[in-house]
Amino acid sequence: MATDGSLATGQRSLGDPSLDYPLWPPLTAGCPGTGTADVAYPVEVDYAYGKADPAAVFAPSEVAGLERWAPLLPPLLAPGLGEGGTPLVELEPGVYVKDESRNPTWSHKDRLNRCTTSAAVGVGAAGIAVASSGNHGASAAAYAARAGLRCVVLTGPDLPPNVDAFLNAYGAVVLPVPWEARWPLLRQVVDRLGLHPVSNLTTTHTGHAYGPEGYKTVAYEIFRDLGVPGAVFVPTGYGELLFGVWKGFAELHRLGLAERVPRIYSCESASGAPLASALRQGLPAARTAVAPGRAYSIAAPVGGYRGVLAVRGSGGRALVLDDAQLTAAQGELARAGLWTELSAAAGLAGLRSLGGAAGGSRGIEGAEGIEGPVVCVSTSSGFKDLGVGSRRTEPVAPEWEAVHRRLQAAGICG
Repeated sequence: MATDGSLATGQRSLGDPSLDYPLWPPLTAGCPGTGTADVAYPVEVDYAYGKADPAAVFAPSEVAGLERWAPLLPPLLAPGLGEGGTPLVELEPGVYVKDESRNPTWSHKDRLNRCTTSAAVGVGAAGIAVASSGNHGASAAAYAARAGLRCVVLTGPDLPPNVDAFLNAYGAVVLPVPWEARWPLLRQVVDRLGLHPVSNLTTTHTGHAYGPEGYKTVAYEIFRDLGVPGAVFVPTGYGELLFGVWKGFAELHRLGLAERVPRIYSCESASGAPLASALRQGLPAARTAVAPGRAYSIAAPVGGYRGVLAVRGSGGRALVLDDAQLTAAQGELARAGLWTELSAAAGLAGLRSLGGAAGGSRGIEGAEGIEGPVVCVSTSSGFKDLGVGSRRTEPVAPEWEAVHRRLQAAGICG
């Protein structure tokens, strides 16, 4: 099978790193040697790191998309859409926003789905299937269309109309069902129809073995543009992005390019927060009831072991944020010219919750021991938010008096 320049050699259990598996087929239901009825442990992709030429991999390049980092990714067998290469925007001195809304489907999920769709191509699947509240499904549908594969998206009954339109534009089969029915139905779609699953199939979250590898490129790009920051604040649902960012920096350190790994902070919505619960209880993963909240993209009922490894391995912390904190951060980003989904503002909300006020990371050095700049990952566009399209601005009469009153109310004139 073609490797497309990849140095990937196999899959390794995160529950027991002594357990290795071949690179193909991707283990989409976690490690078969360590899972129990209560906990499923993920696997990760391993590489022939000794064969990597760090200077070549990280040299300036004109190559676009994840191909830029092909040696340290699983084989990229599906065509890309120019994913990655998103800007690092300086919000204020010492505080940067990694704006993932600039990806092809306006979210970080494009990095993951380039890798998972490549896995589907690699095993000869006729299509892919995903359970998603929005971003993952939209991205999976786009990459399936690009690869000439069918796509089935199991989503919730309250799918925002704008996301529904996004999914259908790519020709996906969209199935809104009760939230608790998504994963059992996903397993049936996979087992009965042979579609390749690109989202979670297990009791606790393992997800796709290849997916988080795409997220490593967020760390590579931060390092290329900024060096090693003091900390990275990551919006967190199931913890795959969190793990990918941590693993990317860990690889940079392993290859001798980075002197250290930054602290990685998970930023969860208070409506669920299974990772914070697992860390608090000393568990590999936890389940939580999901309370009402507006940050639907990160309102996860179950966590996974990847997030535990990332937070503990980096010396970071799990932060839990309410809707008011998320809304304040979303508004701050908008005033800086960045329109984000509420869930996507969790990274900045996490920083602010530690006292990282104006003036950059200086506000949290004392409490957290963070040295250097900090990066807040913003995962998706405000287009994906709940209620988008429902606002209608009241028309104004086409005469100066009416226009003046509207401008006066906005504080533009006296």
